[in-house]
Amino acid sequence: MTLFQSSPVRRVLCLPGSLRRHSWNRRLLHAAVAQAPAGLQLELCDALAAVPLFDEDLESHDPAGPPGVQALRAAAAAADGLIIATPEYNQAIPGVLKNALDWLSRESPAGEVLAGKPVAVLGASSGPWGTRLAQASLRQVLHTCGALVMPAPSLFVARAAERFDAQGWLTDTATLQSLQSFLLAFDSWMERLTAPAMDATSALIG
Repeated sequence: MTLFQSSPVRRVLCLPGSLRRHSWNRRLLHAAVAQAPAGLQLELCDALAAVPLFDEDLESHDPAGPPGVQALRAAAAAADGLIIATPEYNQAIPGVLKNALDWLSRESPAGEVLAGKPVAVLGASSGPWGTRLAQASLRQVLHTCGALVMPAPSLFVARAAERFDAQGWLTDTATLQSLQSFLLAFDSWMERLTAPAMDATSALIG
């Protein structure tokens, strides 16, 4: 008898780098959730507002960190991968996003959740460049933290006001197609990274 195993569904935590309720990057991630391929289960995370400024005094008081940090760390640790959508503030990533990554990069009872974690980076901006510099800055931070950042494709959504409708939904056909390709590529990236472990497990079973 042949046993057929369905492909596992990968859980992906989507992290907007802006606190603004109707930010372009939060809207871009909402579109990603709606466009997710069958193999991905995307979940939007709105935990950054509860994360205090990084302070080693807080860390020394409780190695697990304050409650907001614990919640973010648990959500990131439980996910198979992360998608981070960053705005661009003064040619770099927002302080609130950098602060969250600083917390996630620290050793804790839950371990280093960014080390070895598959991550994809994208971004949207009302300007003509689509967060190119911010994404480069974010990639550098993530590489330093040991994350496994998808090298390509890139997605820079420029002139975001022209891409979304009045209700905040992504309606630009070319951008939707690029987003779908981006998500499929990330699914393949995570599969590629987990393939060696799966092959080793199959060898042991066989």
